[in-house]
Amino acid sequence: MQTIADRLTNARQEIEHAIADAHRPAHCVRLLAVSKTKPVSDIKAAYEAGQRQFGENYIQEGVAKIEQLKMLSDIEWHMIGPIQSNKTKLVAEHFDWVQSVDRLKIATRLNEQRPAGMPPLNVCIQLNLEQEATKSGILPAELPGIAEAICALPNLKLRGLMAIPATNVSEAQQCDTLSQLHALYTELQASADGIDTLSVGMSNDMALAIAHGSTMVRIGTAIFGSRN
Repeated sequence: MQTIADRLTNARQEIEHAIADAHRPAHCVRLLAVSKTKPVSDIKAAYEAGQRQFGENYIQEGVAKIEQLKMLSDIEWHMIGPIQSNKTKLVAEHFDWVQSVDRLKIATRLNEQRPAGMPPLNVCIQLNLEQEATKSGILPAELPGIAEAICALPNLKLRGLMAIPATNVSEAQQCDTLSQLHALYTELQASADGIDTLSVGMSNDMALAIAHGSTMVRIGTAIFGSRN
């Protein structure tokens, strides 16, 4: 039976193979281990296998894990799930990254509630290119305005874009969405400093996302097993 360390090794190898197939530089894609619903013991096992970046979808669950693991000071915690206005303070006080900023109100509250003495909160703007009603995210036309506004907030650092493309479509449609996303990312890089993150790709579409310029893939089940 494979351990979490074994599965992490497999995931890293798959990422590097996909990078090589896409003729991109080695180690240009970061692995975010999505630890939602998984116990702290599983996160510790991944940590001991060298993983440092972890993603959580649920705020209170994530905060509880951050508190329990605060002795591991080099873990980088990413909030990747939707954020309600009444939960922004918890996120601002505990997380290092927020990948799911989908409206300026949330960004403004995160900026205001980031504690003094903490470094700026790294943020990605979530896009919803296919306008799926079940997913958060802004439309491409909204991107320039919200990006400019976030760049003016002193306690936030805009790092890039995040998306969850549809999976129940053809590969050609997936490629079209990923190409659009990469074009928007390139435009954002040209208009703002410090843009280095295109967070797209999960277990089922990781290689395709890497072929279309992803710099961070979010892997859960393939590392930790089925969700509880």
